[in-house]
This record gives sequence, C-alpha cells and structure tokens, in this order.
Amino acid sequence: QVQLVESGGGLVQTGGSMRLSCAASGRTEWGYGMGWFRQAPGKEREFVASISWTGAGTRYADSVKGRFTISRDNAKNTLYLQMNSLKPEDTAVYYCAAGNYYPGPGANEYPFWGQGTQVTVSS
Repeated sequence: QVQLVESGGGLVQTGGSMRLSCAASGRTEWGYGMGWFRQAPGKEREFVASISWTGAGTRYADSVKGRFTISRDNAKNTLYLQMNSLKPEDTAVYYCAAGNYYPGPGANEYPFWGQGTQVTVSS
C-alpha cells in the first residue's frame, strides 16, 4: 500500500507559476511510476503527466506540454509538478497517483490516489 498527500495548491494569476508536491509513504520501495491528474468542476478527471520509477520517462497531456514539468525525488519519496504560464482553464483539483513502473494516461493504471489539492487560476 502507498499513501499519497498533495500540497502546494492555491490561487495564482494567469501567467503565474505554482509547484505541487506529493509526499508518498508506505511501500514506496516497490518501484512505482507516478502521475498527476486533474478534475475541473463538471468535467471528467483527466490525465496531466506521468513519470517512470527512475524518472527517465515522462509523458504529458497535449494541453500542458511545454508549460508543466513532472519530476520526482525518490530519496525524499516526493513527486512534483512545476506549472508555468498558468491559464484559467488549468483551474481544477489536482491529484497525484501511483501505478506501475511507467504508467500511461489511463486512470485505471493507478491503484493509489491522493486526496487532491485545489489550484485556481484567476483571469
């Protein structure tokens, strides 16, 4: 089992930056890949980015490519999402999730989820 706790959300203006963190605890030695998803009000949860266990592989949704960067520090059991050039349409609850060695965009690849952190981008 892996427990995940997100932090770093809040309110930011359009064009601003924010970094989300996700602290993992429990059986973190099992080589989990990890990902970020988001869910806006009235919309389905959508994939944002994922990263392999080693950090060598990353995937991004087209909507965030070039603006967001996913990274991880396995020594600290922490996942990050650096978000730059934020837009109002990035407003959502952001979730981190743990899955197989190098998970893709499917939510069903991730058995472990955090509670989410709210990100609001004002126009």
